[in-house]
Amino acid sequence: MLNRTTKNITSEYPEKVLQFGTGVLLRGLIDYFIDKANKKGIYNGSVVMVKTTGPDVSEFTNQDNLYTISVRGLENGQAIEEDIIVDCISRTLSTKTHWEEILKTAENPEIQLVVSNTTEVGLQYIEENVLVGCPESFPGKLTAWLHKRFMTNQAETLVVPTELIVNNGGILKEIVYKHVIANNLGNEFSSWLNQKVKFCSSLVDRIVPGKPNQQEADKLFEKIGYKDNLIIKAEVYRLWAIEGENIENFLEFAEADNGVKIAKNIEKYRELKLRLLNAPHTLLCGMAYLSGFRLVKDALNDEMMEKYITILMLTELGPAIPLNLDQKTTHRYGREVMDRFRNPYLEHQWLSITLQYTLKMKSRAIPLLLNYYNTFDSVPQYFARCFAAYLLFMKVTKEENGKFYGESEGESYLINCDSAPYFKAVWERDSTHEVVSNVLKNKDLWGYDLTTLKGFESNVENHLSNMMICGVKDVASALNVYA
Repeated sequence: MLNRTTKNITSEYPEKVLQFGTGVLLRGLIDYFIDKANKKGIYNGSVVMVKTTGPDVSEFTNQDNLYTISVRGLENGQAIEEDIIVDCISRTLSTKTHWEEILKTAENPEIQLVVSNTTEVGLQYIEENVLVGCPESFPGKLTAWLHKRFMTNQAETLVVPTELIVNNGGILKEIVYKHVIANNLGNEFSSWLNQKVKFCSSLVDRIVPGKPNQQEADKLFEKIGYKDNLIIKAEVYRLWAIEGENIENFLEFAEADNGVKIAKNIEKYRELKLRLLNAPHTLLCGMAYLSGFRLVKDALNDEMMEKYITILMLTELGPAIPLNLDQKTTHRYGREVMDRFRNPYLEHQWLSITLQYTLKMKSRAIPLLLNYYNTFDSVPQYFARCFAAYLLFMKVTKEENGKFYGESEGESYLINCDSAPYFKAVWERDSTHEVVSNVLKNKDLWGYDLTTLKGFESNVENHLSNMMICGVKDVASALNVYA
């Protein structure tokens, strides 16, 4: 079993980071960066890891807080396989049983960075007394910790939440200040927070599937020569974009890996991820599934689909990102996304990406469609065919026990989308022409009448009709002939 004795690990680093959360994303990304910097001699610090979900931390203490990250994937088209023992966690404490120990870390002036990932639900205000016992909410816990710091050493502190919410730093700051007022913590504390505590928004991006299944784990243990109950898998790509100015001294470990980005504004990274990673996933999931592909990597191994995806991303989606990004930036990011899509080590199901298909189309893809028209005033043909495939995927053929199903090649699939009842009614009532027209003009779905976009309605209808006659893959491949 992995521990410091069996692997003869003697490294010890001063505690410099307080981390709320023990999940695989934090361990596979943030702690990965810190560990890498330690091993390169760029940083000299460890992480106090706080468990917020239960009292038992034995899975960590049994292994002396060591764990392995198995990095698997492609980088610049080359296969990468790395197995890294992370040894930057000094202690794992539970808010249920170690709250006083956690508060005491505020007295250590060397701990100047607080990071968190307590899920999006964690960044909510709950009315509570933050100075009596352990507060229920994460913002309440953080307020109590910051107050303890104010009452002791008043050292400067950087707070960087990683929860997947836009402006997560600003939202967390607002909640903390709300606790300050509600708990009558005083003007002096508020003044100190204003002057000495920085809240920075951040964006994280790395697929960390977590612990491998038993069969895969056994093969890994044989390869690395030891057992590890905390082993996690991670893709090669990694990004932690942190928004702020004059914060580099809190983040010395950032120099160790170009996946850590510190910028005055991180909107560029958010838009690239949303429009060139999330949007293609959403646009392509129905088309790929109805073309017979079940895994993302299988579609990328098909020459026709790879070409289709590349052209969609680089000639239609990239130029439509509303930040006027240069082509070099979008093409470089696009190539990284293609490596991630074709990662042979990940079993990413296209069907799972269709969850809440309509909502994702509205938030991720439709803004690109509108901006494409604002820029080029013409039909994005690859986008139009993806939209046609989306309409066909949403054709309900069966309803059972409140669930809705479509059918492809004689095989039923679940339509896991809140708009499924609407599409069931539309497809049962309307002709193909009416389906396209009624769906496109539905402002409740899109917030916009898409029939007003010149040529889009007729193109979608034409593609949809051809897909129903010839099949989705044949229609997609026909477009590639002229690409």
